[in-house]
Amino acid sequence: MINTPSAVIPSSLSPFEQIRYARQILHLESQALQTVAERLDTEFCRAVDRLYLCSGNVIVTGIGKAGLIGQKLAATLASTGTRSHFLHPAEAVHGDLGQIHREDVVLILSQSGETEEVIRLLPSLAEIGVSIIAITGRRNSTLGRASSVVIELGPLKEACSLGLAPSTSTTAMLGMGDALALVTSRMRSFGREDFARFHPGGNLGRQLSKVEEYMRKRSECRIATTAQSVRDVLVQVRAPGRRSGAIMIVDEEGVLRGIFTDSDLARMFESRRDQMLDDPIRLVMTRSPATVTAGSMMTDAVEVMAERKISELPVVDVAGRPIGMLDITDIVSLFPVETPSRDGRPTGIARKIVPAAPAPSAVQQSANLTQPVQSTPAGGTPRPKSQSFFDNRRTSEHERT
Repeated sequence: MINTPSAVIPSSLSPFEQIRYARQILHLESQALQTVAERLDTEFCRAVDRLYLCSGNVIVTGIGKAGLIGQKLAATLASTGTRSHFLHPAEAVHGDLGQIHREDVVLILSQSGETEEVIRLLPSLAEIGVSIIAITGRRNSTLGRASSVVIELGPLKEACSLGLAPSTSTTAMLGMGDALALVTSRMRSFGREDFARFHPGGNLGRQLSKVEEYMRKRSECRIATTAQSVRDVLVQVRAPGRRSGAIMIVDEEGVLRGIFTDSDLARMFESRRDQMLDDPIRLVMTRSPATVTAGSMMTDAVEVMAERKISELPVVDVAGRPIGMLDITDIVSLFPVETPSRDGRPTGIARKIVPAAPAPSAVQQSANLTQPVQSTPAGGTPRPKSQSFFDNRRTSEHERT
């Protein structure tokens, strides 16, 4: 039976000493990575060649903490274009060696190179005739001598105060494993499209998805022709669902020629150009707006929105005809929103793609668009005005040409 103390034993380390010791650990592990990096030689290139040319699977194995690093490495290899899975040494000698075939490559992690469970696999691996890559501390260890390629980490001092708990050595293994996986991935010309195919889920998958998955379809967008007047467009052009702050303007062939946003409307009132409400919308629209082609990735689309500081981005086909529109309110959840700043807007990347709200004066003036302001009866209460066409909407600032 384990005796549990009734009271917490006071720590022998003060907060200052805890931080100092933590820094020593991190410095020691970072120095180990630097040392391992400087030790790299042509054996690393040979290991990469084996992984790159492998026609089967890369089987990663190891025991204890090295085994846990191996599991992470197998996952990294698989997600960056190299078929891989992890094999537990204990399970291997009880039948799972059947997972290994001659065309595979076995990657073994062991700092000592003498781990019993690992050494037990070597005769069987030799009989299968599989190529072995070892990440180990000593080239002349049992594991090193039995391997086709040896990446020697060298002697490493563990960061543990006892010098026993795997810490520095596992950090070095993790770094070396990442280097192997990512260099091999680059040799395969593994691109964002490939990465997206292997990561369809979660926040990462959403960011790597196609624009068609998040755009508002054409049937949900407001589209007008260049010949229509501003007033007619604002009064007559409707779309189901939540209203976007932009109207796409097309010519007689359906090709996108411009965009008319809440900001364009606001500028009309601010510059006292109310008379242009009955002019063709082509005279006041933003010409040649920023667009993204169908099939583009969301990361590319968001980059355009961030650089141009716009809230709406038309999606067009190869002929330039609009097929939908990306609206910031639909995709802002794809980005991490950090602590709001003093002006109430998010910081970080979210701030780049969320423009400030339009000036209140412009919004107030736009309320007169579809219905004149009604007078206030003597001694009475002002009658309510119709809701503004773009109340409570953020505006876009497409560059004019």
